[in-house]
Amino acid sequence: MAGSFIWALSRLKVPVMTTKTFFPTLVRSDPVGDADLATRLEHVCWVLAEDDSAGNAWCEEQGYGGYTSYASLDDLPERFPEFAELKALLDPIAATFAEELLWDMQGLSLELDAIWVNILEPGFGHSNHIHPGSVISGTYYVSTPDGSARLKLEDPRLSRMMAAPQLRDDAPEDRRRFVYLEPEVGHAILWESWLRHEVPAHMGEEPRLSISFNYALKRI
Repeated sequence: MAGSFIWALSRLKVPVMTTKTFFPTLVRSDPVGDADLATRLEHVCWVLAEDDSAGNAWCEEQGYGGYTSYASLDDLPERFPEFAELKALLDPIAATFAEELLWDMQGLSLELDAIWVNILEPGFGHSNHIHPGSVISGTYYVSTPDGSARLKLEDPRLSRMMAAPQLRDDAPEDRRRFVYLEPEVGHAILWESWLRHEVPAHMGEEPRLSISFNYALKRI
């Protein structure tokens, strides 16, 4: 009798409920070099802020709260050995990130095609944006005084959620609509260039210094 009952149960088709995770967004954080590199790069950033008249003119025209070399200088690794050293350290990190992303890089290589200085004065930030034309973007942090703005990342699906309700307060970080990453001196954060991000208003009393960069694909 018991055997018949077990046989009958085995014939039942009990649905198996599963929930899977698809389409992850990878963000990588790495220590880069040592404290001495950050110190030397900080010195170069201030030299640029003092001497780059074209960059300062652009900042004034655009209402940029501080200084950036974004629109004025495109050859920092050739101008300064400190930037060449930073590039040499970032290149293998970007290559490893591409492997984590499972990209098929046959016939392709990553090329650092843009790197620029950002000096944010208190009260200023960077609005929400992406980096068109690149595949990996990132920021290396040179100086992060108390009150430094965090890096804000936006869920890339946000514009498609339509009537989705707000998440509960106890939602884990990897399920939230926005993620805030704390900047750390001597560390770089890398993400895919299509990921929307911003720097909210910097609330520190001293300037916040960082170096942003883009990698593009190059055929080999």
